[in-house]
Amino acid sequence: MQTTTPDKELAQQNWPWWPLLPLYPYGKKRTLCKELIPNQIWSFEQLQGIYYVAVPVRLIVVKVPDGLMLYNALPVTSELLKGLSNLEEKHGPVKTIVLPTASGLEHKIALPSLARSFPKANLWLCPGQWSFPVDLPLSWLGIPQKRTNFLFDDGLPYKEIFDWLSLGPLDIGLGRFQEVVCFHKKSKSLLVTDSLIAIEVKPPELFNFDPTPLLFHARERGEELILDTPKAREKGWKRIVLFASFLKPTNLSIPPLLEVLNNAFKPGLRNRKSHFGIYPFKWENNWESSAMTIIGKNRPLIQIAPVLERLVFPRAKELFINWLDEVSSKKKMRWLISSHFSEIVSFTSGDVNTLKRKILAKPWPSQKGNWSFLSWLDTKLLKLGIVPSDPIKNFKDLDL
Repeated sequence: MQTTTPDKELAQQNWPWWPLLPLYPYGKKRTLCKELIPNQIWSFEQLQGIYYVAVPVRLIVVKVPDGLMLYNALPVTSELLKGLSNLEEKHGPVKTIVLPTASGLEHKIALPSLARSFPKANLWLCPGQWSFPVDLPLSWLGIPQKRTNFLFDDGLPYKEIFDWLSLGPLDIGLGRFQEVVCFHKKSKSLLVTDSLIAIEVKPPELFNFDPTPLLFHARERGEELILDTPKAREKGWKRIVLFASFLKPTNLSIPPLLEVLNNAFKPGLRNRKSHFGIYPFKWENNWESSAMTIIGKNRPLIQIAPVLERLVFPRAKELFINWLDEVSSKKKMRWLISSHFSEIVSFTSGDVNTLKRKILAKPWPSQKGNWSFLSWLDTKLLKLGIVPSDPIKNFKDLDL
């Protein structure tokens, strides 16, 4: 029986294009493959983040009549391709690749490599694609023009098995926000990228390969050793969720530089994995109760991602509510499958209506508490003229 050596295993996780978007874990991307709906839907999952604030990002595979459809892209590694090859052997070739967002850089950056890996697959892109800091033609980004189509503009793939729903477009200044979600009729599953997420208290399974990000953020000071316990993993995950959701949660402060350096470079911490003991965070006592407002204790909590809510939709609440109404019209819907955080959760029209009532009852946009930094950032972008005060009206003038 052949076994994979550690060196060979690492080689299978190699992602040479990581400098284009230098997110943790950089050039080594471990991939977790899971079957979500038997013989119908699978997920390929990797971590991405900054300074160990890492969350799952997901490529979703759906069985279609002539093979497989890939929804979103991930950094292409030998490990990822091997998993897709195993599915192709049983279910047929990859026939279609969908990029369902106009602004999802973490998926767009991997699309050229994924398209080259499947040269016979047709590409379907969300309209209004743009790049930053320079808006380049798609061909310059490595996306093959001859087999590229645009959702709605050029039709829709597999209309007999999917309903395609658009959230947006909205003018966000640098370009457009638009996400095309799809409802898979057979499995009764809604596939989304960023529009909806579900967060649970248990750390994602992907961290079992390397729990370092969880353990790093579970500490109070940089001088503490990185120790692996179930309690530390859960504690670190809650803090990562706060970071990823609010960027700078209100329960977090930055200690003086001298204090950070005094706690650094202690024995057992003089290595890159622990960032040499440099830990520039100080958490207040009530941070955990703050985290549990967006984390489900008994089941994943379904919500609009706070960054999206506060920076993309603060002046487009009605548009988002109308989109939820369209989603709730899928009366037989049973599952939500998201490209971030929890991969598959129970989701019905009743859940959509509950979320709608929750949104209608809360202040919009949110200003206080954990929302303070995002509110400040949105106000700053407005004053600088980077984002429009009326993203719906201004969108009509965009030539995208």
